[in-house]
Amino acid sequence: MSVITSSIMVTTFLMSLLSFTIETQSRVDVIFPLRKYGNIVPGVDVTEALKDAWNDACASVRPCAVVIPKGIFKVSEAKFKGPCKSPIEIRLRGSLQAPKHPYGDSWITFAYVNRLTLSGGGVFDGQGRAGWEKNDCHKNINCATLPISLRFDFITNSIVKRITSLDSKNFHINVLGCNNLTFHGVNIIAPENSPNTDGIHIGRSIGISITKSRIATGDDCISLGDGSKRVKVTNVTCGPGHGISIGSLGKYTNEEPVEGVIIKNCTIMNTTNGVRIKTWPASPVSGTATNMHFSDIIMVNVSNPILIDQEYCPWNQCNRKIPSKIKISKVSFKNIRGSSATPMAVKLICSRKLPCDEVKVANIDLVYNGKEGPIKSLCMNVKPIISGIQNPQTCSLPY
Repeated sequence: MSVITSSIMVTTFLMSLLSFTIETQSRVDVIFPLRKYGNIVPGVDVTEALKDAWNDACASVRPCAVVIPKGIFKVSEAKFKGPCKSPIEIRLRGSLQAPKHPYGDSWITFAYVNRLTLSGGGVFDGQGRAGWEKNDCHKNINCATLPISLRFDFITNSIVKRITSLDSKNFHINVLGCNNLTFHGVNIIAPENSPNTDGIHIGRSIGISITKSRIATGDDCISLGDGSKRVKVTNVTCGPGHGISIGSLGKYTNEEPVEGVIIKNCTIMNTTNGVRIKTWPASPVSGTATNMHFSDIIMVNVSNPILIDQEYCPWNQCNRKIPSKIKISKVSFKNIRGSSATPMAVKLICSRKLPCDEVKVANIDLVYNGKEGPIKSLCMNVKPIISGIQNPQTCSLPY
């Protein structure tokens, strides 16, 4: 994809933000303009100026905002850490560019902050093209580490709204140890062939909401790792990419349960998967994933629209002969319609050691117009509770 095409995509997605519900601006008593901290002109490196502005704002006893003006500015690796004395906001009106040549495991990190707002309509440009050719983690377990664009570590009672993440070298956004964090009106953009560029990855966090956002990338639009609890995803458009995934789970020891996930009113287009739950076979220890619900979802040319895969083993990095020890229960797929890019539209492959329990499938209406045979489904080690429209008929193939 050319620079011109990428710029057009950014402009188009930013314009689409106008249709989003614009939330009331948070109350701010003190403004810290970045221009106060040096010769802030387009093209310069503003890393130190940003750190100085953050430190002053974080020390303020009154609600405050750091304002980054319009223009393109360079930023090397930066960490903005709390706790802060009052609510703090970063308003990005321009574009921040990461170094072209990748290093480290993160670019910009926000950590240990309560009542953070990140807003402004600006762009975090990861300049990922310089790193994608070196990113082979999808097939090499000993791959080199590339930086995640935006990390949110142990952030509470906060919101990220009206920002764009462009061309990350690794994950666009990583959420770890957060509580009550909302992403609203977020645009995430990378080419379909960009490796390991998950849109938003969530791990060991509680009360995460993703609303009215557009994610087009090269890996999972949204992925939920272990310890994800009370996660709600609504009105998200996903594609291209690998769909919306819970997992993968069961690869490591000491993983925490996943519970309480709602994926609702989403559109998934031209992806390799739609909505899926994936766990590794040969899990080192037992685990659970429960109370996960997918409803009111439109699929457009999706290769695997509905998928439970407890034999997830990319690039043969595990032993499929040993069943997964992750117990999946209380799952529902309801009111899912649209088109499948393959005849196998519904696949529920559960662990033979721990079969899935209480899986409900209701009002599924998918079509396949290809030449590889009729639309169908496959079930293994699960007896789903079926109701309403069933196209394809659930468990149409024997197991």
